[in-house]
Amino acid sequence: MRGVAGFAIAVRSFHHAATGVGWSNADSALSHAPKASAMNLIWLEDFLALASTGNFSRAAEERHMTQPAFSRRIRALEEWLGVVLIDRTTHPAALTEAGEWFQSVAQEILARVAQIPDEARAIADATSATLRIASTHALSFTFLPLWLRSLESRITIGPIQLVSDVLQQCEALMLQGRVQFLLCHSHDHSPMRLDSVHHPSAVVGSDLLIPVSVPGLDGKPKFALIARANQRVAVLAYSAESGIGRIVRALRGAALEEIQADVVFTAHLASVLKTMALDGRGVAWLPKTLIGEDLASGRLVAVGEESWSIAVDIRLFRQEATMHPAAEKFWRTIVAPRMDTA
Repeated sequence: MRGVAGFAIAVRSFHHAATGVGWSNADSALSHAPKASAMNLIWLEDFLALASTGNFSRAAEERHMTQPAFSRRIRALEEWLGVVLIDRTTHPAALTEAGEWFQSVAQEILARVAQIPDEARAIADATSATLRIASTHALSFTFLPLWLRSLESRITIGPIQLVSDVLQQCEALMLQGRVQFLLCHSHDHSPMRLDSVHHPSAVVGSDLLIPVSVPGLDGKPKFALIARANQRVAVLAYSAESGIGRIVRALRGAALEEIQADVVFTAHLASVLKTMALDGRGVAWLPKTLIGEDLASGRLVAVGEESWSIAVDIRLFRQEATMHPAAEKFWRTIVAPRMDTA
């Protein structure tokens, strides 16, 4: 990929080659016009908008400016290059030969600039000892602290930057390279956005998603997971962004339809659904790691047969690319005893 200096050389080379095939007077005038001291990247975005629409008014509207101001920026870009990019005699406006060449160059430059922040972070990470971990909310509150404490008996763990969010956002952070690890619930029959080739993983724990509700006066569950005449099962559901919700829908969605389940409340977080379940609003599939004490005290009771529960893994995903030494040592400590990477 050429840098800005390489780009300037390419422009000059094109100018000299083009003069041999004959340009219009306007082209010649631009080639000898004094150039702006610096090129503004915004001009490239303006030019690409015009190249896409072929209409100055429409492009100016897309760029949220008046047409005269937009036209001045296109002209400034042409003066900086010393070539005419737009044939203004046609309707719609067409790209000149130089304009067609410069369209791909502008796209390439903007794409390169967009990569710079990620590359800068990667360079900074190379000498940083901070572990960047994304974790779903439920595991951040329950599993993660105890798990890290158990690892500290085998490895010295330095600074940790934790991002706690719904699975969909955690996956996005991994795909963008903004975190090194992702901790979440997983199940073989529930697809994830992270494939095993580019994001190796290891099972670091297990959990059980249990359908629960408050008990009735007789101590039995207030709600039942069976079809009843003229009565639908009240279910507290997870939103589409939730990883646990993704698993429950994949594994128990069809069964819930058969018993005519009625979603009465939806939320991202297991902790919110736990609160609603404790308030007697319906049945929620909650991780045992989150509700162990509530089950032991009887504040919540399991609903239905054991087959309604879902055994899940707690899995740690990592970036495929080589990470800084602290992160690689952390990963080796996790997988060495098991060698169960996927």
